[in-house]
Amino acid sequence: MTTYPRLRVVPIPDVDPPIIDVDELRTTVSPYVQDALAIDYTPEDDRYFERQRSRSSELPDPDRFVPQLAQALVEVMVGSRPSPQVIRWTSPEVYAVLARRALVAARRGLQHGRRPVVRRVRVHDIADGVLEVAVVVVHTDRVRAMAMRLVGVDHRWVVTELVIG
Repeated sequence: MTTYPRLRVVPIPDVDPPIIDVDELRTTVSPYVQDALAIDYTPEDDRYFERQRSRSSELPDPDRFVPQLAQALVEVMVGSRPSPQVIRWTSPEVYAVLARRALVAARRGLQHGRRPVVRRVRVHDIADGVLEVAVVVVHTDRVRAMAMRLVGVDHRWVVTELVIG
């Protein structure tokens, strides 16, 4: 027969924090407590949380980025790509036009199985953080022109103007 060690009864430790007198609480300052910063927040301060302009040096290389963006925009307009995929790179006004045009294309249905192809892209640097782009697009045996203005916002290019010819 095996013998087990005897159980030892230990009292439960007191886990309640000590009671502090109110006067002692007011005079005791802990070095680990930081006072709150006095910030006077007014609605005019919202400008710091809005979109911020970016310089050209802070933005992606337009010669590589713009042809891909142009291809995506054209595909949205003909209904072969969902419009939410380009919402990050378009202003709200441009996105509204693209989404409406994609909706019309979806109602019409894909008339031809071929996607549009961006043939040529010309990028012109207007100012620091502003580009104007001319694009040649071929779709269903038609050649079309597209013009865009891109502005650097929050370290990315955003299409603020879009014209299809």
